Amino acid sequence: MAALGSAAVALLANQAISHTWERPRPFTAHVDGTHLLAPPSPDPSFPSDHAAAAFAIAFAVLAFSRRAGVGFLAAAALIGLSRIALGLHYPTDVLAGAVVGWASTLLVTTIGRPWVIRIVTLLSRISDPLLAPIWRRLPHRRLAR
Repeated sequence: MAALGSAAVALLANQAISHTWERPRPFTAHVDGTHLLAPPSPDPSFPSDHAAAAFAIAFAVLAFSRRAGVGFLAAAALIGLSRIALGLHYPTDVLAGAVVGWASTLLVTTIGRPWVIRIVTLLSRISDPLLAPIWRRLPHRRLAR
């Protein structure tokens, strides 16, 4: 829930920022110097929506699990680098997206934490009785702590 909420907040923040600070994408600003490797997007370049959502999810996972969070951060970094390599964003667009993702996660995991816990608790009251019989039938291994 925190990851989805963080990504949603990041994408909403990006919309506000991109309407305030409209920067053309590299392939439109530097037609001769950019080889586009993906379909063009008409949206402004700054900040990168892909980077913002990916880093918001990664930082949210990191807030709850260090091991999984590191993997998600590595994936988010690869997503950001791919946006630059594809000619769709400048490095600062991806960096700004990462900052927006981080700030969104801070907002959701601090101020929104009671709401996230409440939603997860309510959803688990529905899902747990449905999934418990399935879970009991699966072979389990004891996890070392």
